[in-house]
Amino acid sequence: MPAEPALTEDSGAGPGTAPDPAEFRTAMAEFATGVTVVTALDGGEPVGFACQSFASVSLEPPLILFCADRRGRSWPRIRATGRFCVNVLAEEQRDLCERFGSSRGAKFEGLEWDVSPWGTPALRDVLLCVHAAVHDVHEAGDHEIVVGRVLGIERHDVRDGAWRRPMVFFRSRFGINEPDAPIAPDPWGIGDRWGWG
Repeated sequence: MPAEPALTEDSGAGPGTAPDPAEFRTAMAEFATGVTVVTALDGGEPVGFACQSFASVSLEPPLILFCADRRGRSWPRIRATGRFCVNVLAEEQRDLCERFGSSRGAKFEGLEWDVSPWGTPALRDVLLCVHAAVHDVHEAGDHEIVVGRVLGIERHDVRDGAWRRPMVFFRSRFGINEPDAPIAPDPWGIGDRWGWG
């Protein structure tokens, strides 16, 4: 068995056909994720977008990844800067998710934020800020997988002596115990699109 199997469009290894986009989106909604906002400074102007596809990759060296829609407006600007911040949202920060999950409006208008020591926009009062440099980018369908080399972290996971809870996105809603919660912005939908920016 080869160490690195060849990737093909269709290996013919399974029955039937691949799921259509709607079926795939519904299936992936069964995997609960956190919610982040990826930000950067482009020519002194802050840019950013909401992103649920975020994960750690390596401890030594410290690497992370996120996925961004190649057709988006913010990601090409962030990529050009070479540095970014992944702002991990707390459960009470739905307003930030909605602001950055939309393709309309001035996302930073009226919003308080800081320039970090690493030259990236850090949103105030989020659970965690991960400051990173673009390490590698891989095309993957209509998205790009972005690997970042971590430059620094800032934690804000305790407030007034109590642990804060993360924002959780599950079955197109925020939280896992809220069956009647309003439908959140669809990260794979048309119009407002997380990662579109």
